[in-house]
Amino acid sequence: MALTDEGVVAMPGLASRWARLANGAKAHYVTAGDSGPAVILLHGGIQGSSGAAGWRFMVPFLGANGFRVYAPDRPGFGLADTREEYWPKRGFISTVEFVNDFADALCLDRFHLSGNSQGCMSASYYLVNHPERVISFALIATGGFNDALGIDPSLRVPGTFSAGGFDGTAESMRTMMEGIIYRTTAISDDLIQMRVNQATAQKESYNAQGAFNRAAATDPKYASWFDLRGKIDTTDIPGIYLYGRQDVLGPVENAYHQEDALPNIQVFYPDECGHQGQTDQPDMFNQVFLEFFRDGKVSRKTADWAGVSQRRPELPNLVE
Repeated sequence: MALTDEGVVAMPGLASRWARLANGAKAHYVTAGDSGPAVILLHGGIQGSSGAAGWRFMVPFLGANGFRVYAPDRPGFGLADTREEYWPKRGFISTVEFVNDFADALCLDRFHLSGNSQGCMSASYYLVNHPERVISFALIATGGFNDALGIDPSLRVPGTFSAGGFDGTAESMRTMMEGIIYRTTAISDDLIQMRVNQATAQKESYNAQGAFNRAAATDPKYASWFDLRGKIDTTDIPGIYLYGRQDVLGPVENAYHQEDALPNIQVFYPDECGHQGQTDQPDMFNQVFLEFFRDGKVSRKTADWAGVSQRRPELPNLVE
């Protein structure tokens, strides 16, 4: 793996592109595929995250199998516009606005949607605010559901790893990556360098997002917007949720309570899989996403491979 002239990890079939949004921001994304239904993939929220860092194994695969795939760098990450007027100063609200502007700029009227970790929360907030544009959604591992779904704090199991230790060095970035990625062979020197460079460039924008989200979490003005109860748990848009059994940011026991609060979403618990499952088990996640976005449900063989939940009856409209 190497870096392109733009400083993005180079992967076969992965193209780096730019778009100008209606608000004037310059948006960067990686993409694959030139025909078929559209898919938008939203990366996580640890420093140095980006479309390429989070989805480099899935974008080319889906693009080669009949989809137009877009993994943008959310504001505060990757090669997103670093000018202050485009910082995500309203946190998740800014991100939802960005996704909508990005879809408009690419002329994507309707699309399949996914997100991992903080990207899972971004996708969820987008879904409940713009349901008319989402065909189906596939989510991956977030601790954010604990608060957004009103999970009793006394039931939550604390993680054994904190992802807030980036100090600007490659060593600290590698430590963070080794905490969220179970398959450590996927952590290359070039990936670390890309993440360090981009995290450094995005520091102020990234901090603006975090400051708002932390303040809004206890601000009554935003309580209704951030609360997903009665929204995502009642949506009739088809959705699945994958949560790795070896996740150390939020142990899998927390996902059980999330599952109980999401009766209309089919949950999977893949093994040998940490917080960034699409990197830990790329073949498995690629196949799950392909079948779900293509067929509207996951085949019996793939569902068993991906650890379909045994905690409750399977949803027959989502699993064969």
